[in-house]
Amino acid sequence: MNPPAFTRRALLAGAALPLLGCREEPAVLQGGFSGKPHERGHLLRAARDWPAPAVLHRTRVVIAGGGVAGLAAARALRQRRVDDFALLELEDSAGGNSRGTRIAGIDCPLGAHYLPVPGDSAVEVQAFLEEIGLRRRVAGRWTYDERHLCHSPQERLFFQGSWQDGLLPVQDVPPATLEQYRRFANLVAAAQKAAPFTIPRSKGPIPRVLRSLSAINFVAWLDHNGLSDPHLRWYLDYCCRDDYGAGIGTVSAWAGLHYFASRHGFSAPGDGGEERGGVLTWPEGNSRLSRTLAEPLGERLRTGHVVLRIAQVRQGVEVDAWNTATEQVERWQAARCIVALPVFVAARVIESPPAFLQQAAARMRYAPWVVVNLHVGEPLAERPGAAPSWDNVVYGAAGLGYVDARHQTLQPVPGPTVLTWYCAPGEAARGALLSQPWQHWCGQALAELSQPHPDLRAKLSRAEVMRYGHAMAIPVPADTPLALPPGLRAGGLGFAHADWAGYSIFEEAFTAGHLAGLLAA
Repeated sequence: MNPPAFTRRALLAGAALPLLGCREEPAVLQGGFSGKPHERGHLLRAARDWPAPAVLHRTRVVIAGGGVAGLAAARALRQRRVDDFALLELEDSAGGNSRGTRIAGIDCPLGAHYLPVPGDSAVEVQAFLEEIGLRRRVAGRWTYDERHLCHSPQERLFFQGSWQDGLLPVQDVPPATLEQYRRFANLVAAAQKAAPFTIPRSKGPIPRVLRSLSAINFVAWLDHNGLSDPHLRWYLDYCCRDDYGAGIGTVSAWAGLHYFASRHGFSAPGDGGEERGGVLTWPEGNSRLSRTLAEPLGERLRTGHVVLRIAQVRQGVEVDAWNTATEQVERWQAARCIVALPVFVAARVIESPPAFLQQAAARMRYAPWVVVNLHVGEPLAERPGAAPSWDNVVYGAAGLGYVDARHQTLQPVPGPTVLTWYCAPGEAARGALLSQPWQHWCGQALAELSQPHPDLRAKLSRAEVMRYGHAMAIPVPADTPLALPPGLRAGGLGFAHADWAGYSIFEEAFTAGHLAGLLAA
């Protein structure tokens, strides 16, 4: 994958950042923003009269949006032998939050960086992994290619001046903390027995107990159950920020429990089990999966196309899009359109949007994200404790730690690598994504990661910053859970996006897109 092309403006905004370290001469850090300028995505916000379409295309199905849902819909169409379709994507590469890049010859993620081993409810995802050779039956049992399962050690936490195995604070914590860990583990186990926490969410019914959990935030549920320990609350807040882009005071109690109850549960220290179940990961993150889905599409994938209008007309559906290369409006006429766009975008571009879409857009809240890729030329100094891991988190930090792009390699001698730092800065920081230079976000990453790695500044050679203004839907409290069934349709329109699950994960997006593609075939 070629390195991203930075705009001249982004580079001139500050292509040099002094590094404070032990070198006699301060090093100059090269860097900038990854991805395309935000103005492309904001074309829809400007009230303007678009020119008449300069080009007319006719096809059987149009897919609006080339994230995981749109790519899964295209795969489903091809499985049904429907090749007459077009997929329109705003960016210059498909994948949405599951894209990657390369820095100094090292692949690294621009967003989602792993896929948990899917459970039995995610049969569509299991079938896809089987199709691409990651899942196969051996001696009557399903197994996953060990080369792509996260290698050990998987995760560690920088806590009280040293590294510890796992992300749950356990080093020198008081007995009262351990007791609260055990109490939370029992409550998660009870929740798993009381209601189906399924992935995809729409695969199961929404019983009354889940509706009640959806109506309050996670902090209120913790208060009700007497779970006040600061270490437990930090860990749960970290988990929610990591999966949903918002903390325990923002997400619903359903979301806070779903993080554990839908997959591996929660094990208190000493009770056995693992803090995190098995995950599939690659140096470039989930870009490995999105590229696999995009590669067979050829010219049917139209990148650099901003969808402006979707209308149901007598003969089917019309879709107008701005071609950023030709700077012209192009029109597609089709029998059906799969709307694989975020809910708030879909409500803006669809003429006379259905009531359920308007209602969903009105209640939807989104988390911004920042991803900073840091290229280091040599191994970093290590604090005492656990060995370098794939996932490395700093206790109490505003960010979410980093993953090491070279962790999956089998080379015995450490060398240059890319550390990918993640941060969910909160909804109030959305404006800062546009106003702050790349050095601001790089500085935040360095301030956090220099605690366990004091030589990071001196060994850093390049930093690239990726911004997402609306990275994922936040599962906030609501009287009625948002989840709508995959395959949702309104006339000639089918809807497919992770937003409809109320939060953004690969399994939700893929399943929604797959079923929408089958229905449109």
